[in-house]
Amino acid sequence: MDARIYKPSRSQMQSGRAKTRHWVLEFLGGKRTTDPLMGWTSIDDTAGQVRLEFDTREQAIEYARRAGLNFQVEEAREPKRLVKSYSENFAADRKRPWTH
Repeated sequence: MDARIYKPSRSQMQSGRAKTRHWVLEFLGGKRTTDPLMGWTSIDDTAGQVRLEFDTREQAIEYARRAGLNFQVEEAREPKRLVKSYSENFAADRKRPWTH
């Protein structure tokens, strides 16, 4: 069975970092089908619904090795932090003119 290990990114709808502190192991595979009447998506393997959370990347890798899983690790990308200040709007060396 194949697995994917990654660190989830934050929600684009919120500025907080909730649910981004843990590493997640998700099982891959299983065939997804769409119900012709209702349009719901289903999967033939229930392991595709399992998400395991780990405190560190190494714990997730160790679990995958113990379970005999073929896994792929996606490295976490740290967001580029933009430091802004309100007073920069009125700086004398401002790059662009300030307009309303």
